Amino acid sequence: MDLRKLRIDEPVLGTFSEERDEYERDYARLIQSPAFRRLQGKSQVFGAGSGDYYRTRLTHSLEVSQIAREVARRLGKQYAFLSKKEHPGLILDPAVVEIAALAHDLGHPPFGHKGEEVLNQLLMEHHGLKYEGNAQNFRILMFLEKRAGSGSGLDLTAASLLAINKYPYSLDEPSKLKGLYASEWQEIEHLRDLWQMPLGCSTLEAQLMDLCDDIAYSTHDIEDGIRAGKIQMNRTFFEDSRLIDNLVQEIVDDQGNMEVGWDQVDIPAMVKQVLTDYLQQWEELYVQYDHESSRTRREMKARWVSTFAGKIGIIDDPAKGWKKVSFIENGKQDLELLRTMEILKKLAWVTLIKDFRVQRLQKRSEIMIKRLWDSFKVPEYGRLILPPDWVASYEQHKQNWSWPRFVADYISGMTDAYAEKVYAELYASKSGSIYEMD
Repeated sequence: MDLRKLRIDEPVLGTFSEERDEYERDYARLIQSPAFRRLQGKSQVFGAGSGDYYRTRLTHSLEVSQIAREVARRLGKQYAFLSKKEHPGLILDPAVVEIAALAHDLGHPPFGHKGEEVLNQLLMEHHGLKYEGNAQNFRILMFLEKRAGSGSGLDLTAASLLAINKYPYSLDEPSKLKGLYASEWQEIEHLRDLWQMPLGCSTLEAQLMDLCDDIAYSTHDIEDGIRAGKIQMNRTFFEDSRLIDNLVQEIVDDQGNMEVGWDQVDIPAMVKQVLTDYLQQWEELYVQYDHESSRTRREMKARWVSTFAGKIGIIDDPAKGWKKVSFIENGKQDLELLRTMEILKKLAWVTLIKDFRVQRLQKRSEIMIKRLWDSFKVPEYGRLILPPDWVASYEQHKQNWSWPRFVADYISGMTDAYAEKVYAELYASKSGSIYEMD
């Protein structure tokens, strides 16, 4: 039995084309799913619909998949041990990595990180339940999405599921902020046991997808920020002490990124140096491209993606007795480049997410989600204004699907525009028609 191509539940045997590879089947199921299509209407940084140029969750996922697949192909030629396939978790199949990248953001609710924050707050305060984007991802893949003949989500292969699983933990474990809900973790843990995965370790495919996601954030979001005028390419902006102080504070407060060795460097000095080098590179390219900002912006993005992607390699991780996908320089982990990427990620965060206009939009989205929640939270009234197919699904699964989780599932599946539409129908003086199709 091929443990990588194992499916948890494949009740409709013999109904598929024998000519298609198992991962091709995964790919088709994913991209034809409503959850994947809805990514086009979910915010990346700027609200979906802010403009034709800015990225959505869909374009972000496509860009991550392109980077990840190309790197996987290169690493497959570079590292001989990968071809031996000695362990199902120590394989880098470009098709699997692409699937993982395309699926990694399905669980994000409308309005970006603010939506995730508000839903978690509502569930925790009133019901002691957690909401987390990565966990919701697996709830969608393994339960909420439906395909013909299956009642268990998209029923992807074990390789694809474990490649999407960046955080191999249960959210029920103490102090875990990211992971899986207990219902899905039970089945993922079973797959991990079959594969004999070391405790707390991710497959190489999951690690590569995660790193390429960070590369996209640190390059593409900055490109969007420059395009929007939130990141101003001049010395006054880049040498502003408030910007530098905010970046340093974000780094210090982010306890999840201490392993890149911040204790080994003078953080303010490194932040200043990275900003100085970034602006100098822009100024040189700006002259080279005849002072055309759009060409300069695209070239900056392309060069940084190439720099990061070209440094990805695989090393031993003695602490875990496993392998690690990271930036590599002379056979060792390149902590300097990892820290540089973190600074660029924080630059995007501080200048975009923390911008007061973006904060106003996030406050507006917080109000909408809370009022939608209030409308649906009482079952006797909520079921009257929810789509009949959702109510029917709840009735079918209510023995293991609480009403609060059901409401969170419904709201989190909305696109930005659909959330605004439903909000307007409930609270605006007039919106739409009863003959509109949901």
